[in-house]
Amino acid sequence: MEGFSLNSAKSFLGRNVNLHLKDGSVIINVQLTGLRKGDFGKGNFLEYATRRNRRTACMPLQDIAWAEMLNLSLLQNAG
Repeated sequence: MEGFSLNSAKSFLGRNVNLHLKDGSVIINVQLTGLRKGDFGKGNFLEYATRRNRRTACMPLQDIAWAEMLNLSLLQNAG
């Protein structure tokens, strides 16, 4: 199985996902908003926004193990 790469991150842009990190933690229900290069061209960062207050944050792409896409219609019907 291949790790979370730049190409797989591009396919999730604009979608709501749960981000599973390599340390075992999970960042739940965020929308992926963009990709950017690190300082001096080293590393790539994934920008995401929380659903409630739309605050954005960045995380190194190498720290993400995989992303799980959410189906928001199921979440809206349950609540």
